Amino acid sequence: MTFLTNHEIIKHARRNATGPVWDYVCGGSESETAMRRNRQALDSIALRPRVLRDISEIDYSTTILGKESRLPLFLAPVASLQLIHPEGAKASDDAAEEFGIVNMLSGHTQPHYNDIGANSPHAKIYQIYVRGDDNWIEELLTGVKKAGFFALTVTVDAAVYSNRERQMMHGWIPPTRRNAAGREYLAGLDWDTWDRMAEIWDGPMILKGVSTAADAKLAVEHGAAAIYVSNHGGRQLDYDRATIDVLPRVVEAVDGRAEVYVDGGFVRGTDIVKALALGANAVGIGKLQAWALGAGGKDAILDSLTILEDEIKIAMGLLGVRSLSELTSSCLAKSRPVAPAHEMSAFPHLGGQTV
Repeated sequence: MTFLTNHEIIKHARRNATGPVWDYVCGGSESETAMRRNRQALDSIALRPRVLRDISEIDYSTTILGKESRLPLFLAPVASLQLIHPEGAKASDDAAEEFGIVNMLSGHTQPHYNDIGANSPHAKIYQIYVRGDDNWIEELLTGVKKAGFFALTVTVDAAVYSNRERQMMHGWIPPTRRNAAGREYLAGLDWDTWDRMAEIWDGPMILKGVSTAADAKLAVEHGAAAIYVSNHGGRQLDYDRATIDVLPRVVEAVDGRAEVYVDGGFVRGTDIVKALALGANAVGIGKLQAWALGAGGKDAILDSLTILEDEIKIAMGLLGVRSLSELTSSCLAKSRPVAPAHEMSAFPHLGGQTV
């Protein structure tokens, strides 16, 4: 089956998912305000079309830390993908290989990084949650590098695990929370730990979970190759700000000294275009990746990426820009959302918040 819209993909994903897993994929923390703010902020940005410009050729390809990418996006690290589809992260890796983009493998998903490293030759990134001492870190990073991952993402916004009440109401706890071993190391993570990891890794490192310009500046000073603006999809600190609102301040603070990525509610090609116009180098796709995986594994992810590609091309063409470098804040304007914000509000034909 070929999906023509992401509406269809979400509908099929819901039919295939159990209730608790669906809540795990879709929900946020506590009141879910941070998650809804991500979407509300994106919906509060309008696009400003320009006309009579030659857009017969549009180039939306880019590089991510020097690696070629067909689109200015990557498959974000999502934990426990094996709960969503039997192939888990392998299906995402296969899709990234076939489509020509980078994917980040979560350290809390399956299959094992050795299997994913051997699965395909394209450029891929490993994402780590620190769950051990220096010896644990050295052993893991040595193995990850040997498996062929070219860059390392360090997630730093999970020092304390949040209350994700939508799934908790069903009495269901995901594997990442059931396994408390080593969580004290996440709580004790600091810049000294980062520096030790940098010495061991000796390659590009990405700091994920940045929400302030101050932390972005520190990350650059400590040698980060990329700053990843993220509030964990609104799944960690409730009442956090929307990532698209934080993004311009981080871009300004980084001042070209590192690449800047962002995620948090990005499910449309127009969402991605907005982030690029505000200075992001690439956008992470999380929930949409999970929905597509649940709808039909690798093939559905490929369909979803093709839909995003078409949406990006349409948006750039109607904005009158031919390349990503022409996307600037002049393409954007403030506006008022036309519907209440929730995880499905970008898909009005679903008929409501839940499907």
